[in-house]
Amino acid sequence: MTYDNACKYLAENYPEDFVRWLLGREVENVEVLKTELSIEPILADSLTFLQAGNLILQVEFQTLPYSSPPIPLRMLDYYVRLKRQYGCAIAQVVIFLQETTSELAYIDRYEDTNTYHRYRVIRLWQQDPALFLANPGLLPLATLTRSDSPENLLAQIAQRVATIEESTRQQNISACVEILAGLRFEETLIAQLFTDDIMRESVIYQRILREGRTEGLQQGLQQEARSLVMRQLRRRFGKIEPELEAQIEQLSLSQLEELAEALLDFTALTDLTNWLDSIEQQS
Repeated sequence: MTYDNACKYLAENYPEDFVRWLLGREVENVEVLKTELSIEPILADSLTFLQAGNLILQVEFQTLPYSSPPIPLRMLDYYVRLKRQYGCAIAQVVIFLQETTSELAYIDRYEDTNTYHRYRVIRLWQQDPALFLANPGLLPLATLTRSDSPENLLAQIAQRVATIEESTRQQNISACVEILAGLRFEETLIAQLFTDDIMRESVIYQRILREGRTEGLQQGLQQEARSLVMRQLRRRFGKIEPELEAQIEQLSLSQLEELAEALLDFTALTDLTNWLDSIEQQS
């Protein structure tokens, strides 16, 4: 979540830097679009839509190369929804943050029987750091770019952060640098180059704290609902197979609440199996 927050903050607060980098053009007025699209909401912390003139730039940051649904299918889905809603040209870019040897990080298209859709993929560990070092909005991403001496690169980034004159901007950029550097560097090295005081005063750090508290509350409610459902199931049917229990572990809070109500009508474990299969098909 912290990496998503940092990347989304950068894209939405320095959209011109991202348009210049990803589209190779200068645009003075870049509008940040809401991430909710028609049909069903798309609310992703790592997803940003930027409108530059008559073109929409979709930027999605990925720490891991796998997801559900798979990234290629998601990109096709986003493209169709954006095209339907805005009817203009669309450029899509997936940016992989953390170095990996997975072949999934090299897929740049969706192919099916009658459908072929391409999008752009950027792997930060292959990128020259020069561009990122020259733009404040991209500076935190420089921590993950190509370097024969990553430690020297991080020191160079720290020096650039120190030259940012406006204190609020410096705090927020520094916080994003520390967060993203955590994907590559040891905490002790990061602490040597960046002070905790600067990070704590940043907007991005405060947002992480707020969302962390909210997430903690959500997890507590979810655990309580899960425990209640499992007690009800064991009381009615006895031992629950580990496979079924694992499926129940994956349910959201709202799904657990639905299950708590539905199980009142269950007469056998097959009812539970069928219910869980129907939920999986809906996902």
